[in-house]
Amino acid sequence: MTEVVGFGALNLDKIYSVDKIPRADEEGFVKDVKLYPGGSAANTIVGLARLNIKTAYIGKVGSDEEARILLADFEREGVETTLIVRAEGRSGNAMIFVDEKGNRAILVDPGVNDTLRYDEIDIEGARKYRLVHLTSFICKNGLDSLESQKKIVEEFEYVSFDPGMPYAERGLEDMKKIIENTTIFLPSRQEIEILFGMNYREAAEECLQMGVEVVAVKLGSGGCWIRNRDREVRVKPLTVRVVDTTGAGDAFNAGFIYGFLKEKDLEECGKFGNLVASHCIQRFGARDGLPRLSELSL
Repeated sequence: MTEVVGFGALNLDKIYSVDKIPRADEEGFVKDVKLYPGGSAANTIVGLARLNIKTAYIGKVGSDEEARILLADFEREGVETTLIVRAEGRSGNAMIFVDEKGNRAILVDPGVNDTLRYDEIDIEGARKYRLVHLTSFICKNGLDSLESQKKIVEEFEYVSFDPGMPYAERGLEDMKKIIENTTIFLPSRQEIEILFGMNYREAAEECLQMGVEVVAVKLGSGGCWIRNRDREVRVKPLTVRVVDTTGAGDAFNAGFIYGFLKEKDLEECGKFGNLVASHCIQRFGARDGLPRLSELSL
């Protein structure tokens, strides 16, 4: 069964272990480099693929080694890549510098990510999927990809949307078209409060008035809070040893969407989102800890 297609930025995360994070006119040195395929929607799609959901991805990569790594990783995970546009230019990169104390500095090179035009997308191929999951683009090299997302939301039975800080900071007016066509809204507390300029509970009510069916607010160590037209629930997180919170929200999204597709109630969707996220944060990186369905007690 064709079920979920992701649509968002594709980045190769390059994590540099450094002796220090230099200030202006300072120098440091690199002790180690690790490469991890990334991108928020991409992480969620890999999480769903590991839960035996049939998945695909809409995105854009350049003509470089980074593209080869990104595509090969999807193929290993069983994610369909035929909807990814190949172009001349640089693929997206996130250069992450981590010092000996765990402090981080991040530089994002969007590359061709922001340049995906609607007329480049295989819409007929995309329509085979029941749900499209959207996350943000940086939008430093143009608005083509954002405008494409605004158009594509009308093509699907279900839409899930995690705005991330880049879209939350753009403001409600710019996100209105997507939110009005969203089935499942998956912001963090900070994101929804910045986007709407009010408490997350009040903001969730505004979302429902705009046509959203389910609002699931991620509260970090506080678990999640979920609201639809009939009820609201608060779901506590699981207690596990935290190694790295990178990608925790993306992992939650995968679990929540899985529950939604399996027609679970709000609380069960939240519990499954928390469960998948709890596995993710016990390993380094956004994907290494994403569990297989066989590893979970449902």
